[in-house]
Amino acid sequence: MARLQIDKLHTRLVDGARPDGLVLPRRYTLTHSDSTGDLFLTIAPDYDRKQISGAYTRLMRDEVLAEWLQEGAGPVLHVYCHVSGGIVVGTAGLRYGIFRRELPLVLEAFRYGDRQLFEAHPELDRAAIRVHFHARQAQYKKVEDWGTPGDYA
Repeated sequence: MARLQIDKLHTRLVDGARPDGLVLPRRYTLTHSDSTGDLFLTIAPDYDRKQISGAYTRLMRDEVLAEWLQEGAGPVLHVYCHVSGGIVVGTAGLRYGIFRRELPLVLEAFRYGDRQLFEAHPELDRAAIRVHFHARQAQYKKVEDWGTPGDYA
């Protein structure tokens, strides 16, 4: 796999999120630059609203959000992709295909960008990843299991 170019990943840890501690809530906000290919990851107790509030980002809605949630069997990483609804560029089918194609890169960015957490808590590499595709169309509105963070290390 190894599609991630680590020199193009820019990670920012916000106050309240320890690099090696799974203090919940722990959320990820990932955006990118179409012109440079750079990825911008914020790790924080809440989503980085400033990072996703620009006009271009609101129009494209191609950011990926994620959060760790405590469930019965332990922590689960929930990932959210906005396929359709509101004002977005592209058809739901096109956007769904793009998200599915780019998700391995996204998950690799989460895993690498938060590597200190995984080094301190190796059991998180075995946690489930659940991807939520949000769409108005039933065929694209779904939740899928995408393995574990260790699959993207």
